Amino acid sequence: MPVEITREYIDQVEEAIEQQNAEFLTSSMADMYPADITTVLYELDTAQSKYVLDLLDPEVGAEILSGLDADVRTNFLKSFTSEEVARYVNLMDSDDAVDILNEQKVQSREEIISFLDNEEKAADIIDLLHYEEDSAGGLMAKELIKVNVNWEVRQCIEEIRRQAEAVEQVYAIYVVDDRDRLIGRIAMKTLILSNDDTPISELFDEDVISIETYRKDTEVVDIMQRYDLEAIPVVDSQGKLMGRITIDDVVDVIQEQAETSIQLMSGITEDVEEDDSVLRLSRARLPWLLVAMVGGLLGAEFIQIFDSEIMLVPAMAGFIPIITATGGNVGIQSSSLIIQTLASKQIIFDNLTQRLFKVLLVALINALIISSLVMGFNLMFNDNPRLSIVVSIALFSVVMLSSLMGTITPMILDRFGINPAVAAGPFITTANDLLGLGVYFFVAHLLLHL
Repeated sequence: MPVEITREYIDQVEEAIEQQNAEFLTSSMADMYPADITTVLYELDTAQSKYVLDLLDPEVGAEILSGLDADVRTNFLKSFTSEEVARYVNLMDSDDAVDILNEQKVQSREEIISFLDNEEKAADIIDLLHYEEDSAGGLMAKELIKVNVNWEVRQCIEEIRRQAEAVEQVYAIYVVDDRDRLIGRIAMKTLILSNDDTPISELFDEDVISIETYRKDTEVVDIMQRYDLEAIPVVDSQGKLMGRITIDDVVDVIQEQAETSIQLMSGITEDVEEDDSVLRLSRARLPWLLVAMVGGLLGAEFIQIFDSEIMLVPAMAGFIPIITATGGNVGIQSSSLIIQTLASKQIIFDNLTQRLFKVLLVALINALIISSLVMGFNLMFNDNPRLSIVVSIALFSVVMLSSLMGTITPMILDRFGINPAVAAGPFITTANDLLGLGVYFFVAHLLLHL
């Protein structure tokens, strides 16, 4: 069962490393999951982590290295020789091994491959290195179980026993023809319950979902989510079975997509983490901060245009924050829902009219409630009823327009192949601030006859 990693235990580990107490380290970590050991290693420096990893079983070490964050792993492996890295790579699934090799310099990569003692594993890794990292080919692992359609059940079971040594989890048994083209799959239960001399051609199911090697990782995620798959076979353009993608790889892609969307919606333009350098963090945050600053300057200039009107009705200035804040919040809410829908591929542009009608109906209800509450508040505490009407009408208009803008902008960007997440956060907030000010002063100009 998972263990709780306490500060006290970390201190004990550090003391044991300092005293080179290998017995304490191996015994205390013997029953720990690799993920828990990884948590401990994150609290240690590079030299300490390497000392611990060298004491562990190589298979456990390989699993730990596979689970490390890419940036942390790249720096960590700099303290290893190519031969040491190869010892762990030799025990990994081919897709995890390729991830590590892609993080190395070309010379180190070639050296690591040369030290692999499993020729079949080395060949699989070299084959996978040819694919783009964000493609189905880059995600897939070569380890899988496949049987020939012309075999009998007896031969299949023998082959499964042979291949299963290299396959950690058996999600499916794939059926191929003599040219190694994928033609179907067969359930393990079907094999077990069938007679040994039954031909596979009578048992396999032709209904199998596959994906081509050149497809983007986002397409893999979409298909596996849509059809609730634990694994999906990968084929080349001629239908030849090349590998498989498992659910754990897809979860990693989903997590990366979520992190990227959150960062973009927050106005962070690069893939950064908290422990990155100050320069990198500043560079990632600065562009949208500058956009927001420019928007603020434009807003200030916009207000100055109506400076004389504000001097005539000073109370107008007090309502500027509520106008801009409401517009920004409404825009963010609308865009977040649309981005979520776009990410799950549920949106269909054919029903655009129906979708916009629903958005406007929701905005209408919210606008009526918000403007009514502000109207009531102002009538109770403000002795200028005409200004109360101006603020309420302006708020009503801002909610409607901001909701529409927050809905349409991500859809338009998505249609042109631009990540819609960039439309959220600072962009929509800044744009709706300017929109809100424009509406507010326009309504005031009309109704107050300034």
